[in-house]
Amino acid sequence: MYAMPVGVDNFREMVSRDYYFVDKTNFIKELLDNKNKVTLITRPRRFGKTLAMRMLQEFFDINAAGRDTFKGLNISRAGEKYIQHRGKYPVIFFSLKDIATGNYQDALRDLCGKISDLYAEYGFLAESPALNEREKEYFLSVYNIADHEQYGRDKWGKSLKMLTVYLWKHYGVKTILLLDEYDAPIQHAWEDGYYEDMIRFMRQFYSEVLKGNDALEFAVLTGVLRVAKESIFSGLNNLKVCSVLSEDYSDIFGFTGQEVARMAADLQLEDKLPEIREWYDGYSFGGSEIYNPWSVIMYFDAKCKPAPYWVNTSGNGIIKYMLDRLDGRDREDLQSLMDGNTISKQVQEGIIYEEIGSNADDLYTMLLTTGYLKCTSSQDSLLGTYMDLQIPNLEILRLFTREIAQNFTGYRGVSDITNMMDEMLKGNAVLFEEDLNRILRNSVSYHDAANGESFYHGMMLGFCVLLKDTHIVQSNRESGYGRFDLALIPTDRRYYGVIMEFKRAADEGQLEEKALEALAQIEELSYIAEFQQRQIEKVWKYGIAFCGKKVCLRGQSAR
Repeated sequence: MYAMPVGVDNFREMVSRDYYFVDKTNFIKELLDNKNKVTLITRPRRFGKTLAMRMLQEFFDINAAGRDTFKGLNISRAGEKYIQHRGKYPVIFFSLKDIATGNYQDALRDLCGKISDLYAEYGFLAESPALNEREKEYFLSVYNIADHEQYGRDKWGKSLKMLTVYLWKHYGVKTILLLDEYDAPIQHAWEDGYYEDMIRFMRQFYSEVLKGNDALEFAVLTGVLRVAKESIFSGLNNLKVCSVLSEDYSDIFGFTGQEVARMAADLQLEDKLPEIREWYDGYSFGGSEIYNPWSVIMYFDAKCKPAPYWVNTSGNGIIKYMLDRLDGRDREDLQSLMDGNTISKQVQEGIIYEEIGSNADDLYTMLLTTGYLKCTSSQDSLLGTYMDLQIPNLEILRLFTREIAQNFTGYRGVSDITNMMDEMLKGNAVLFEEDLNRILRNSVSYHDAANGESFYHGMMLGFCVLLKDTHIVQSNRESGYGRFDLALIPTDRRYYGVIMEFKRAADEGQLEEKALEALAQIEELSYIAEFQQRQIEKVWKYGIAFCGKKVCLRGQSAR
């Protein structure tokens, strides 16, 4: 019986033990065929980027020449044209994923520490006859560094390039560079407020090693976000970008349908394929249908219990920043996505951090890049590229619903919200009001009365999306003689629906008056018509008034 490789990203360990292994070694063949000097590949987290990079290291590294790691795998049958590259090059694997501190000096210290550790892996260069005394002195100054602040940014900015040069000199063969999670330091710097300092350093760091470096055979970079070339790769004309929309390497990261079917057959679990497809299929990378590999592995490891196993932390700070600034139209679009619909948005892949938040459509670019949405079709126009976007599968719908609910409301106590919504559906207006008041008191950091009724509307919409399994959530829809604020339409007509109208009171003394006014508006404008058309007879009506952290609620049944 196979063991599931949960959390295993070491290629040699993967193939040398009894882990179930999906052969992606054709990546090596494609990479050699494409002959790109610098390749940048962006994919969501946990889609096998690090494992693929470790595979490249194991294949090309001159120190792995004697191992038979690839025996019987696809690349071993590709022909001498490709096999001749096996174990031929010095290879540098460098990951930047753990650099996530809260200020520039600490981040720079961590980065320089990782570079020093990288140099330590090649300590033999300090004694190499191929290096002159000045080069050895520089090598040792990085290798033995105790305090990065005693050296200037220029010295550390060229440190990775100099390592490629020294390896080239030592072996007489150009160096291959593998940079994993290249965008992590930049993203964390933006979230923590030291972006300008970090981008200046990283721009030099990458330009030195990637631009005009004669010691470089080729380089492969992976990450989640595609940082705009102008921000970090300015002047680098030999960069090949392969995003989630590119056809190159489209089936390398993640599992194809054929691979999942073979996996299920090998595990004698073919009857589980429909469930796996519903939960974890649906991604589209460059036209290839892809399953989330992490979640498929976790599903089989958990004895086929379906659950949202995937958690994407990359880009969450940026997504939250954008969600906090949405207008009513965008909230409706997100609700439409959660209802299973497709929306059309302009997508600009390159992230320009200085402009984040200036264009509402940037949110959808982020959601697409980080794996929350998929592109079903696209169309170019004079104004840019417009894409039809959709939630890919049930796992992401569950995660998306919770993320959106929490960002709309600013409240993390999901069980408290669930209890409140249960009282609302029972028509218990007193307990509904008590729970809502308590939640408002506990979400002080997110409460901003200056935003007016839209803040409360968005908050309540966020609460309501948690009822998607049993109700259709509608916001700002025409019904009767006006537009109601929020409605919950039961998918089973035997159960109660809910219609809500919100008012903002100027002071607490007006709360009850405004709540009754909102309830009367539901009656006067016949908002109940939407339910009557669907032959839903049982509906709770709630007029809700807000003032700061206080709420007053009045309700009645429409039955």
